[in-house]
Amino acid sequence: METRRCGGSSLEVSVFGLGTMTFGAESDETTSHEILDAYYESGGRFIDTADVYTQGASEEIIGRWLQRRKPDDIVIGTKARFAMGEGPDESGAGRPHLVKALEASLTRLGVEAIDLYQMHAWDPHVELAETLETLNGFVTDGNVGHIGISNYMGWQLERAIQLSAQNDWAPIVSAQPQYNLLAREIEWDLLPVCLENEIGVLPWSPLGGGWLTGKYSPEQRPSGVSRLGEDPGRGVEAYDLRNTDRTWEVLAAVRRVAQGRGVSMTQVALNWVRNRPGVSSVLLGCRTVEQLRDNLGALTWELDTDELTMLTEVSAPGMPSYPHGFLEKLADVDVWDRLGTRAEPVL
Repeated sequence: METRRCGGSSLEVSVFGLGTMTFGAESDETTSHEILDAYYESGGRFIDTADVYTQGASEEIIGRWLQRRKPDDIVIGTKARFAMGEGPDESGAGRPHLVKALEASLTRLGVEAIDLYQMHAWDPHVELAETLETLNGFVTDGNVGHIGISNYMGWQLERAIQLSAQNDWAPIVSAQPQYNLLAREIEWDLLPVCLENEIGVLPWSPLGGGWLTGKYSPEQRPSGVSRLGEDPGRGVEAYDLRNTDRTWEVLAAVRRVAQGRGVSMTQVALNWVRNRPGVSSVLLGCRTVEQLRDNLGALTWELDTDELTMLTEVSAPGMPSYPHGFLEKLADVDVWDRLGTRAEPVL
C-alpha cells in the first residue's frame, strides 16, 4: 500500500489508515482482530484509535492484537480530550488529565511510545500553552513521537502552530477533520491553514457515516443494522440534517461514476478523498472484513480527470459571502484555486 509523508514531517502513514471507533462496539474482539489482520496483510501500516472509543476497549483490543502479531512496522495514532470518567482530571486538554490519559493509553496499547498523539478537540477551558507544553514534554520524554490535532477550526490550528514555533515546542504534524463529498467546509479555512503550514490531513468519516455508500434514500428513514439505522439522529451524520437536495445530487453523481466503472459507490467516494490536496491518509471505519476489503478495492483504480472534476463541482460547498467571497473579489484572484473549488459565495 502507498505511504505518504504526514505533511512536512518525517512521519510516514499508509494512504488508507484503519480507524477503529467500531472496535468493542459495533465489532466484537474476534471481528476486530480479523479486520486488523486483513488490513495488515493488505500492506496497511497506520492504525488510528482514541481512548474514548468504547471507553478504552478499542485500545485494549488493538493492544492484544499487537501482542499476538508483534509487528515492528505499525504506526499507532491515538487521541485524548474527552471524558474517561467523572472528576476534574478525567477530561479536557489540561496537563493533569493528559498525563493520566497518556499513561492509560500506553498501558492499554501495550507499547512504550505512541507514534502520533492527537488532541481530540479544542478545549476552551484550558490555556493552549498548557496543552502544547504538556505535549512537548511527552515528545521530549520519548513517550510520543509526533503531535496532531482533531476537530479544530482554522484559527485554532494556526494559533497552535504559531505558539509551538515561538516556544520551540514539538510541531503539530497532522489534522484529523471530517472530510468527504458531503462535508467540505474545512476547505474554507482549516485546509488552507494545513496546506500553508505543511500539516498532513487525516480525514475521518470519508463515507459520510455511510451516506456515500448509497444505502439511504430520500423516501425512507434508515432502520436496521447500520449507523443511522440504529440512531437516525447521530451527530453530524443525522438523517434529517443530511436529507437535502444537495445530498441526493452528490449521491447521484457518485452512483453514475460507480456504475460506469463497475465498482461500489464506496470506492468512488474514497478515491475522491485520497486525491484531495494535503491528504496524507484516509481513515477507513469498518464493521466487517467484507467492508474493509471493498474499501481497499479503491486502491486498484484511479478516477480520471473528468470524473474528479464532475464530483468536485457537484459537491462544491459554496463559499461564505463574507469574508471569503469578499476577499476573493477584492484580490481579483481565486485564492482557493489549489483546492480545486469553484463556487459562488453563499449568501
